[in-house]
Amino acid sequence: MDAEIFYVLVGSVAVAAVARWRGWPAPLLVTVTALAASFLPFVPDVEIDGHLLLNLVLPPLLYSAALDVSFVGFKRSLPQIQRLGIWLVLLTTFAVGLVAWFILPSLTLPGALLLGAIVAPPDAVSAAAIGRKLGLPRRIMTVLSGESLINDATSLTLYRVFAAILAGATIGVWDGVWQFVIAVVVGVVVGLLFGIVLHQLRMRIGDPVVIGTFGLLAPFGAYAIAEHLGGSGVLAVVAMGIYVGFNAPRTDYTTRQQETPLWLSADLLLESFVFAYIGLQFPRVLSDLGSESAGHILLLSAAVLLVVLVVRPLYVYPTSAMANRMDRKRLARWDRSVETGEFDRRRRHSKRWRDQDPDDLRAQILRERMSGLQLTARDNAVISWAGMRGVVTLATALAAADLATLGPQASHAIVVVAFIVTVGTLLLQGLTLPLLIRRLGIRSDDEHDEDVQALAAVQAKTREAGKEFIAAKRVEWEAKHGPMDLRVFDAFAQRMARVEKDADEAQQVEGTVARPSYDDLVALSRGWLHVRREIVLAERDAGNLDEEVMRELLTAMDAEELALDTRGALRQQQR
Repeated sequence: MDAEIFYVLVGSVAVAAVARWRGWPAPLLVTVTALAASFLPFVPDVEIDGHLLLNLVLPPLLYSAALDVSFVGFKRSLPQIQRLGIWLVLLTTFAVGLVAWFILPSLTLPGALLLGAIVAPPDAVSAAAIGRKLGLPRRIMTVLSGESLINDATSLTLYRVFAAILAGATIGVWDGVWQFVIAVVVGVVVGLLFGIVLHQLRMRIGDPVVIGTFGLLAPFGAYAIAEHLGGSGVLAVVAMGIYVGFNAPRTDYTTRQQETPLWLSADLLLESFVFAYIGLQFPRVLSDLGSESAGHILLLSAAVLLVVLVVRPLYVYPTSAMANRMDRKRLARWDRSVETGEFDRRRRHSKRWRDQDPDDLRAQILRERMSGLQLTARDNAVISWAGMRGVVTLATALAAADLATLGPQASHAIVVVAFIVTVGTLLLQGLTLPLLIRRLGIRSDDEHDEDVQALAAVQAKTREAGKEFIAAKRVEWEAKHGPMDLRVFDAFAQRMARVEKDADEAQQVEGTVARPSYDDLVALSRGWLHVRREIVLAERDAGNLDEEVMRELLTAMDAEELALDTRGALRQQQR
């Protein structure tokens, strides 16, 4: 078995590498290739316990995805993410459960609802790969990635509830709600504790190899402990990843440079294996269809696939329209309060609002209180069709097949339906989603213009902060050394102006430059890097700069600091 898994890993990574080279969606190519390879007689029949697959694959994949999530964007889109990650999962579970119970009564209602919980959560890996390739706007990518981070927690909680009912437990509606609340609270608390501890280690340990090792182990620990305490391991890993990712810019640059390729490689390895494993399950599905009820199971699979495809758009459009209508009403009430003078009365009694302009405060209220980012009908079309299922659906189906309370027919039905829904959505939606995006003409051009404006504002602020930094250092130098040669500051001001592309400032200091001390320039460069980083982080925290743009700026700054350290190390060797 160990050799077989190794062969699957190598083969899946090779196919994914070809897909990346050609610019194709890797998950789809790996799945299709594995499906075709499963017919070959020499391809091994790989079987892994569903619980083991979830515990080994889910924590690192979730943690890596959470590290890259924009916390500011996630918070703004939280109402939409909650609607998709919680309420849509609940709706899909009950819709699928009722249809499955009607078609195959031998499943029983709890068993049919268990099947609904298994096929309810989409996996955004395929949609994200397609979206990145076609340049989907961040507002859509944030909703899809945020949904995939929390819908697994909803699905697995429902799975536990219905599995307990099948085992004979008496669980009412409020008992199920209480279990969900406990799962959320315990999971988030455990995840934040792990995130705080890991962040403190990252701030205090200067060895990026050790920090990277801790980072690899932490998702498994958070997941296992949260599950042991009755919480959601999924939410624990997500909370830890978002916390660590949000605070990552405050750690040493060597840690960021080491962990980025590490997690990219882990993602490639695990995602390739997962989608190859999905495709290789075809022989098992064929064997399960060898029973007398094959016709009923195929009918059930087709019906469940149809329900999964239809429920999502039928839910997305009405709820989005209702949320937009509520937002317009809130905004209208706000405008009326300004016109009638109620705003001025409230502002006089509010320390937070007292000194703010009504227009600025209106924009702030829009960011904080409206129901997330406003999505157009075309955006909702993409979100409605980006419902591909993945590893959680298949792994929970394999785990459910081992439940003693399910009969053989029900076990076979659940595995077959989960496989057909997973592969069906991957192929049907995954292959047609790029065409839909192109037909709708969805582009991120508006976001590009916003990014340019945000970058210009950041550069203006760093330019002013740089001048203040130079002035403060000049005063500090004079106080410490007396009226010594201060031309090093003129030299550094010229370098700073070149970096910030301020031609006028560069010409002003031209001709006053002496050859400064290398150590003096390095000290000033490090100080200026610190000032620029703090400005970028402050703009991010204020919601004025998207985290994706922030990461690009920080990557450039990290490269500057690496160049300083490299030159310093070379000078030390030459001495």
